[in-house]
Amino acid sequence: MTDEHELVKIRKGKLKKIREQGIDPYALHFRRTHSAATVQECAQKISIGEVLEDLEVAVIGRVITVREHGKSCFAHIRDDSGDVQIYVKSNTVGEKAYGLFKLVDIGDFIGVKGKIFKTRTGENTILVSELSVFSKSLQTLPEKWSGLKDVELKYRRRYVDLIANKDIKPLFKLRSRIISSMRRFLEEKDFLEVETPMMQQIPGGAMAKPFVTHHNTLDMDLYLRIAPELFLKRLIVGGFEKIYEINRNFRNEGISTRHNPEFTMLELYQAFITYEDLMQLTEEMFCVIAEECLGKTSFEYQGHTINLKEWKRLSFVEAIKKYAKIDLESISDKELKNSAKELVPEIRKMNSFREIVDAIFKKVVIPNLIDPTFIIDYPERMCPLAKKKRDNKNLTERFQPYICAIELGSAYSELNDPMEQKDRFLDQIKDRKMGDDEAHLMDEDFITALEYGMPPTAGLGIGIDRLVMLFTNSSSIRDVILFPQLKPQK
Repeated sequence: MTDEHELVKIRKGKLKKIREQGIDPYALHFRRTHSAATVQECAQKISIGEVLEDLEVAVIGRVITVREHGKSCFAHIRDDSGDVQIYVKSNTVGEKAYGLFKLVDIGDFIGVKGKIFKTRTGENTILVSELSVFSKSLQTLPEKWSGLKDVELKYRRRYVDLIANKDIKPLFKLRSRIISSMRRFLEEKDFLEVETPMMQQIPGGAMAKPFVTHHNTLDMDLYLRIAPELFLKRLIVGGFEKIYEINRNFRNEGISTRHNPEFTMLELYQAFITYEDLMQLTEEMFCVIAEECLGKTSFEYQGHTINLKEWKRLSFVEAIKKYAKIDLESISDKELKNSAKELVPEIRKMNSFREIVDAIFKKVVIPNLIDPTFIIDYPERMCPLAKKKRDNKNLTERFQPYICAIELGSAYSELNDPMEQKDRFLDQIKDRKMGDDEAHLMDEDFITALEYGMPPTAGLGIGIDRLVMLFTNSSSIRDVILFPQLKPQK
């Protein structure tokens, strides 16, 4: 069996032979008249053995199979629309062109001209009259029938994965349709798409560790944003009433099937509504996207049947009480810490109330949230940017949607009292001093913005990568990000 290095040498030898014939193996231009799919459509007019005489087609694509038959060859070429068979005969294209084709390998891009006919087996085929090479592939592709099986290689060389596995490209096309559907849904409701800074002087809007960079001219550290929230709320202060942003966030955290340090978020804000309104909007948006992209609102995910028209609601406090047997309304911080050590022994260092309760929730509660569920009314100590509930000042008007134990987002009735917001930031600074390095920093300019007056507002963030996981039945976030972050190869 020839090893991979030897195969590359053979291909480079063929490249040299092509050049020795005065042929550019990376030719500049080919005027395509048809795609593989439109060739297939045109061939519907003809019967077995018949040639479509009144049409010459020009098609370009990657060679994916070759079958030799003496002085002729059948091959398949693939473009973005699909595959089409070609038939190359020496007495049709001429000896020189046929000799060129003999130097073609699987993976090469070639352009062909010819007429369409249907073979005896009923396959639509181009009888090639002209042939050119447009990109010589020097690397060997994975074997046709098994495809690219090495999971690590799939992510590290996504371009090979896209070539070798026919089901990968449709997944990412579906991702694009999901985002387009989301935009359409919001724009039909008169939301305005905006853009806010990716580099921020003070990272805020979420509990997370930022990535640090440095601006040489200003000689100052900046942070890749962990969330656009505080800038979007500044725009609400400025007079916009319905805005959204779809863009990247960056969090300096671990990598897992649910986490990638760089990820795509939808974040929206609307004045004069509450988190109750956003729960309705979330349900409606998920159903509309599913209907447009999947053709249904009930589907399978990893062995579970999901119905997006049936959502449960469960308060955060009740969820902790139900699954962790802890009453957050009566337990002391010391007792809570002791309970956490038993429930989450792998977490060695938990100092703030937020860290402790969040660890318990992730370990004990989330695995039980299979049906579409809104977890609502989080403790105030966990939500420095959310408005307190009218009937219970220890809780906030916050919800998070969960499906199949996947957290899909977060939403609040937004805190718009500048004095209370400043006090909340000061409490966060205390948590940071206790060791919670994900706690918020003080953002004085945001406080100043609130002092100009922010109307009653509710905001929602949705993790698009995780939503795509759900709609594509993907078990890992890496499957729905074209180039996920990976450890460097040794």
